[in-house]
Amino acid sequence: MSVSARVRALIEPLVAAEGLELFDLEQAGPVLRVTVDREGGVSIDDITKTTRAISRAIDEHDPISSSFTLEVSSPGLERVLRTPAHYAWAVGRTVSVKTFPNHPVGRRFAGTVTGSTDTTVTIALDEPLGESITLNLGEIEKARTTFVWGPAPKPGGPKNGTKAVKPAKAAAKTTKSKKDASNASPKEEKVQS
Repeated sequence: MSVSARVRALIEPLVAAEGLELFDLEQAGPVLRVTVDREGGVSIDDITKTTRAISRAIDEHDPISSSFTLEVSSPGLERVLRTPAHYAWAVGRTVSVKTFPNHPVGRRFAGTVTGSTDTTVTIALDEPLGESITLNLGEIEKARTTFVWGPAPKPGGPKNGTKAVKPAKAAAKTTKSKKDASNASPKEEKVQS
């Protein structure tokens, strides 16, 4: 059994006990990245409890022979897609995909995932509109979901849906005669009309 499989078998029940789903597990050199999720999002308290539980279990069972750094996080708005389960989850979501160099159809694609299998993903492309592409997962170098922001506010327009309020008129000017200004102390403001 591989190290990743041993770690997954060890931590999956711990993550589930916290009411979370193990979204991804990746060991990249000396870093063990655990990504957890839940419908409605993950709080910092969820991350803290899960990190402590995973750290204790790994220390106790020692599935990784070398030293490592444990990183536990939520996937965030834009999620990395690496596994067939990730692509199945992304159906109906907007994605950005980069294939390996020299791919016959092109290198970069953006669109909406319309289907996936254990070996392929189908994307309805943003450009050219109306076309779709089916890629083998082995042809994909990087893929992630993309968060679509709402329309940009009009420049100089009101913020947060409130009406713009005109600033109050400036306070009346203080005027002093030239005689008063010349007698003012250095700390006093010398205002002349």
